[in-house]
Order: sequence, then structure tokens, then C-alpha cells
Amino acid sequence: MFDLLVIGDANPDVVVGPVDQPIVFGQRERLVPHGSLVLGGSASIMACGAARLGLRVAFAGRVGDDPAGDFVRTALSDRGVNVDALAVDPSLPTPLTTILTSGDDRAILTSPGCLPSTSAEDVPRTLIRSVRHVHAGSFYLMPELAAGLAGIFKEAKAAKATTSLDPNDDPAGKWDRMVLDPVLRVTDYFLPNAAEALALTGHHSVEDAAGILARRLARGGTLVVVKNGSQGALAHNGSKVITAPALKVDTVDAVGAGDSFDAGWVAAVLNGSKPDRALAIAAACGSLSTRGAGGTAAQPSWDEAIGSVTP
Repeated sequence: MFDLLVIGDANPDVVVGPVDQPIVFGQRERLVPHGSLVLGGSASIMACGAARLGLRVAFAGRVGDDPAGDFVRTALSDRGVNVDALAVDPSLPTPLTTILTSGDDRAILTSPGCLPSTSAEDVPRTLIRSVRHVHAGSFYLMPELAAGLAGIFKEAKAAKATTSLDPNDDPAGKWDRMVLDPVLRVTDYFLPNAAEALALTGHHSVEDAAGILARRLARGGTLVVVKNGSQGALAHNGSKVITAPALKVDTVDAVGAGDSFDAGWVAAVLNGSKPDRALAIAAACGSLSTRGAGGTAAQPSWDEAIGSVTP
């Protein structure tokens, strides 16, 4: 029934800005030009982007039994994402995030709610075995899910599906490889951004960090695809690197741009694109998504995405 199963976080985002830095406490009120209540969560934004690109998408995760959870469920459904596997936690609330934007940067404050209780048991096995691709996001926000994700990916690959992982930030700053590495060994496409790649390797060059990760994972055949904002993106297979530029657009904010990039990459790969073409399409999807506030408002259609890429 589905091309893609997305596993991970789903929550409302309150996006305000742009905010002049630094943020000042002391009960001072500051006015900003824009504010919006939008669908958030790396995984849910990716799922919406993939559905917008024409994929049949199912989502598995957890929300609370509260109005915020109802908001998430409706927002995903309205964008064409199947939420039959979006579980309701009876005791913990839906996560909530506030994002302060400043140019192409942002500060993110998240109350995790039911995220820590999300686990591999929330993902129906019949769904894992019936899709073409499985993607997971926000690895470090859901430790119970992270512990079981390698098993999910193994099951998906046994059913001839491909897999991808966007680690997102680690709020603890530990970047624990003891948990991450077993998942990466069964991951086809590893999709960190530049800051995450640098943190995972301790390196100062994005290309070198991608190469280190790729060579570490080359035996398992993982392709490392690194998002680098306005600098575009690169993909490294351990011996060869390819690059793609970002598009020049009138940016409102960059919330969810990396997740829209992920959606573009997966859609392009499932549609048969080779890595250089898939990277260009993914970079275009990330760039085009910044034209609107929040992660989903300006996500492109497939025709719009490929129309913005040089043949």
C-alpha cells in the first residue's frame, strides 16, 4: 500500500522570528515580525515532504491524548500521510517545540513529552515488511526507539526495502556511537547535516567528516549524504564525493529544510534517480522549502522540484 514508512517524532512547532541575537531575559518583551503554529518534528516534516512529492507515505510514532496530538494527527492526514500507526500515549503529553529563527539559523526548545516512551513496539511489523523504504528521524530524542531501530531496519532490508536515517541533534551532546553504529550498519543512506557530521567525527572540514563517516560505513554499503545549508550538499561513498548546490530563493526561514531535503532524496532514489541527480533534487527540495514559514508550507511538488534542477 505504501512506498515509504517514516518513523519518529511528530509535534506542533511554534515558530517566531526573526529574532535579533542575543536573547535577553529579565522579563523584557520583544516584538518579532512573524509567528506561526505549524506541524513540527523532523520525521513528520519529512513524511509531509515525501507525500507532497507523490509518494504513498505511512507514519509511525507516538503523540499524547491531548489537543496537541489531535493537531498533529490532522496536520499529517491533511497532507496525505497515513496515520493509522500513530499511537496515542495514555499518560504522557504530545511533545511541544518553540523555534526562534534568526537568518538561516535557529534556536530550538523542546519539551519531549511522550518522545522518550516511543519504541520499536509502536511500529507494526506488517507495515515494515510491506513498504519500499523505511526512514527514521530524530534518533537521539527517542532512546527507546533508537535501541530497537537496528532490528526494524534489519527486518525492512530482509523484505528488500531500503533504509535511511537522519540523526538530527543530540541535546545531550554525547553522540553515542555505541547505540548509533549498529543502526548505521543496516542503513543505506545516512543523512546528517554538516554540524552533525562534524560532531560525530570531531573533524573541522565537512567534506573530510563525510569521508570519515563514509569510509567507516563503506563495508556495509552506506552512502553518507551531508546537508550543508546555503553551501548545498555532498554525498560520499568512501572513495568518491559528489556535490550539488543549493538554490537561490527568497528565504523566510530554514525550519525543516533538512527534512525536506531528506524527502527529496528518498523520492528521487525511489523514482530511479542516480546519486548525482538525486542529490540535486534533494538540494532543490531543501532550498524551496525555505520560502515559507515552518517546515511544510512551501514544500515543492515533484514537478516543481525536478523543474528547478538542470537536466
